[in-house]
Amino acid sequence: MARNKKEWEQNTLQPSIERFGETSDRFTTDSGLEIDAVYSVEDTNHTPSSYIENLGFPGEYPYTRGVQPSMYRGRLWTMRQYSGYSTAKDTNERFKYLLEQGQTGLSVAFDLPTQIGYDSDHPFSTGEVGKVGVPISSLEDMEILLDSIPLDQVSTSMTINSTASILLCLYIAAAKRQGVTQDKLSGTLQNDILKEYIARGTYSYPPIPSMKLVVDVFKYCSDNIPRWNSISISGYHMREAGATAIQELAFTFSNAIAYVESAIKAGLDVDDFAPRISFFFVSQNNLLEEVAKFRAARRIWAKIMSERFKAKNPRSIALRFHTQTAGVTLTAQQPDNNIVRSTIQGLAAVLGGTQSLHVNSKDEALSLPTEESAQLSLRTQQIIAHETGITDVVDPLGGSYYIENLTDRLETATFEEINKIDDMGGAVSAIEQGYQMREIGESAYNHQVEIDSEERIVVGVNRYVTETPPIAGLLKVDARAVADQIDRLKSLRERRDNKAVAVMLSNLRSMAVTDANIVPAILDCIENYCTLGEISQVFREIFGEQTEIASI
Repeated sequence: MARNKKEWEQNTLQPSIERFGETSDRFTTDSGLEIDAVYSVEDTNHTPSSYIENLGFPGEYPYTRGVQPSMYRGRLWTMRQYSGYSTAKDTNERFKYLLEQGQTGLSVAFDLPTQIGYDSDHPFSTGEVGKVGVPISSLEDMEILLDSIPLDQVSTSMTINSTASILLCLYIAAAKRQGVTQDKLSGTLQNDILKEYIARGTYSYPPIPSMKLVVDVFKYCSDNIPRWNSISISGYHMREAGATAIQELAFTFSNAIAYVESAIKAGLDVDDFAPRISFFFVSQNNLLEEVAKFRAARRIWAKIMSERFKAKNPRSIALRFHTQTAGVTLTAQQPDNNIVRSTIQGLAAVLGGTQSLHVNSKDEALSLPTEESAQLSLRTQQIIAHETGITDVVDPLGGSYYIENLTDRLETATFEEINKIDDMGGAVSAIEQGYQMREIGESAYNHQVEIDSEERIVVGVNRYVTETPPIAGLLKVDARAVADQIDRLKSLRERRDNKAVAVMLSNLRSMAVTDANIVPAILDCIENYCTLGEISQVFREIFGEQTEIASI
């Protein structure tokens, strides 16, 4: 009998293993971390004597094992299915359907014109209205979107960045029309502009004024909307662009550091705004690396906030995050396979301790999800919650030699990358140098090379390929719906008080050149039915427009 791991490896392991018809003597995670054949207590930092110090218990610093003592025993994660398409009316009907099916929170997808600050009737919006989300050009649109949805009872997440301050004001104003005051609203605004420069591209203004808008939202939410998360710092889109798990964590937390520093520089105390900071991560196919990633993320954030920023409030230190399964892994070939992929990814998010979850639908590589496929994705979450037993225990994989080793190594590698970005002057400076974009581009290239060479197998794409009949009944946006949206916007401009609109936009222009918080002026514009495009145009005139940042 072997007395230690090294002796076991010498006596037992073969020099190479044949798997998938190929011989290999080296196994790695998707991030390139080498994987041993077996793990033991020798591979962890968590010996019995140091267990509490290094690993802790759920609900206690450094929160490796979860931010709540009881986790899902006490409350399940919020089930949010990301929705938005065609028109505000169509999306409102989808919201109501999903709530009837057991969804516990809304998650709004906006179309591309809304994301970058153009009204539906702008020439730049042609061909994009309602395609990848719901078009919202005015308070009238937002009122239709949220019609008959009790905003004092439902938590809403809005995936919006460049125009985040405007959409927040639209939501506040629509709630006011329902008689719901700001202090009763709960939800999350993505409001993460830095990742747009890195990976997603829906920016409008240069980084400095954009950061000012972000911090103004921090201030406004801190003073007026205590239950609202003023930012959801996103690693999701960087991972979708090709980042590794380590890069996802490092680039996300470097961005978070930049936001915290900007808020403190603007005069905010860290414990006044940090409790409302949240995060948004992806869950990929490598189940155990993803579980370890989520556990490492909590520990990394706890250390950043307590050691770097000296936060005292436990809510400033405990990382809360939303997870979405990986859209980039969905395949048009054999789309039913996507059900399996999304289930595994959802399972990883739950095992890793997420606070809310969206599971992608099987048809999203081909179209927007149908009502039937959206229901199946919600049912996937409900089956994980109620039929697997994994919600009965907190941190089910905690203490696994491999999970703890991988958690440690992901933490170490992430801090090394954060330190590298610090040495460049921080996230904004690194973005201006194109660093994150180059790193993600290289990782994406390497990933594709592995697929092309079949070193990485994608079932149904480069192995186990079959002829797949086309899926019937894919969702398509009705062209008439786009015309109706534009006609309604034209009618609004004729019906509103255009003298009041001019006054509000003039006041906004005056406020935009000062250091004052601009959110109240935006809210005044919204309540007088100024459009999103008109407000954004004021900002373009004052701040300028951001051109593409070179990545080479």
